[in-house]
Amino acid sequence: MSSIASFFSSFVSTVHNDAPEEKEPEVVEEAAAEEEEPEDLHPVIRDECKEKRCTQLAKHFEHCQEKVQAGEGFKGEDCVEELCTSSHVYFHMMHCIDDCAAPKLFEKLV
Repeated sequence: MSSIASFFSSFVSTVHNDAPEEKEPEVVEEAAAEEEEPEDLHPVIRDECKEKRCTQLAKHFEHCQEKVQAGEGFKGEDCVEELCTSSHVYFHMMHCIDDCAAPKLFEKLV
């Protein structure tokens, strides 16, 4: 054996192709069961707010979506205004949902 080969063999074990296979013991995966991810409450809270507090705004947005998808809206209509644009007259759906959900969500985090 050359000196370089003997040098590397001192760090790395030699594996033979004809060596009998060793069976590894079965490991029970307990760690995965112990560390379950907590449920994300954000979508649940947002859905509750949409259904209870922001119902009229959600219906208005869904009506706009149905109209646009059916081709009955004006050219280029996309319902963004109903979704999230703030104005003095309307309190739009996303703002309503966020204002309702934020305090409830942060209450759960504390």
